[in-house]
Amino acid sequence: SKFLAIVSHELRTPLNAVIGFSDILRMETFGKLGDPHYREYADHINGAGRHLLAIISDILDASKIEAGALELEDEVFEVAAAIESVRPLIADRATASGVILSVSLAPELPALRADRRRVAQILLNLISNAVKFTPKGGRVDIKVAVDEPGGIVLSVMDTGIGISAQDIPLVLAPFGQVASAQSRQHAGTGLGLPLTKALVELHGGEMTLESQPGAGPTVRCPFPAHRSVSRR
Repeated sequence: SKFLAIVSHELRTPLNAVIGFSDILRMETFGKLGDPHYREYADHINGAGRHLLAIISDILDASKIEAGALELEDEVFEVAAAIESVRPLIADRATASGVILSVSLAPELPALRADRRRVAQILLNLISNAVKFTPKGGRVDIKVAVDEPGGIVLSVMDTGIGISAQDIPLVLAPFGQVASAQSRQHAGTGLGLPLTKALVELHGGEMTLESQPGAGPTVRCPFPAHRSVSRR
């Protein structure tokens, strides 16, 4: 974990430079690039750099959690606002894949006392993963409810390929991936769900995943009742 943390940190610094300078090229800040292929290549460099940065960030977070060094920065916020903050990051990918996104919020939903950035990370991981494995014409449903004790529950359901019961522990383990024809089409480290599970547990909750082959999974992330803040 210490090795990963050090290496990840050292990789982020030059990678930020790659992303920053490719942004300057894409925006043609200091003048036209000339041949349109240069703009296209700058877009590819920028996209690849951001993808790599996201992977490195996940590895760094995973190593911090394993070392017990990741601390939450709690604040009170509306869950609906957190969903809207990540929706634009996924909307284009969902549209391009022909996947419908829907959001359902319980009436009179309380505010949530939690780490806003980590909750957004939880939502982004779950929704992007659902979109990735949902075929064209399918849908991804994001639901926010309140359980009987009064805790807020985030749920993400999709109509994707599903996961067999014996494979669920594998996808919840760090770097675990289920080999299938569709999963091999998508690159990834296998850190998304384990990291999400760990972040929910840091908040005092317990993430669950229910699925079966041919029926898309349902992931539930309940937060303890003491993290709910009444509007009254």
